[in-house]
Amino acid sequence: MKNNKILFKIKTLEKMIIRTLFNDKCMFEQKTKSIPTPTQMQIIEYILEHRDEDVYQKDLEEVLKLRRATVSGVLQTMEKNNLIVRVINSDDSRTKKIILNENAKKTFLENEKKMENLEKIIISDISEEELDIFSNVIEKMKKNISKMNIN
Repeated sequence: MKNNKILFKIKTLEKMIIRTLFNDKCMFEQKTKSIPTPTQMQIIEYILEHRDEDVYQKDLEEVLKLRRATVSGVLQTMEKNNLIVRVINSDDSRTKKIILNENAKKTFLENEKKMENLEKIIISDISEEELDIFSNVIEKMKKNISKMNIN
């Protein structure tokens, strides 16, 4: 396998997953209902996991490794779709806390199962050992990129 093909393969896999999530009728019954993107699902999950803490845009930028403008756009869409509310921080008026609406929690729980089912399909016929190797390789790639961005 040529190393210069890895980026293409990763991007192709990502596109296939996204298409399956948004186009497969068995994954999402209602096409009219707003379906959260994988990034929105990650944001909802992060906020749920940190429900006892204040969550800000900066936190999401760091955790998701996304740029400020990207996270801002995703949050605007989530606000428009009634998944979150941004509230001005009483300690610092320049920052806004991100708070989930009940709608977001319900949407997350509904779609979490669907994403888990897709993951089961994706990893079928792949051994635990192969999955461990794959995970380790992905983590090493992430470290390599991080090193490159530090220098």
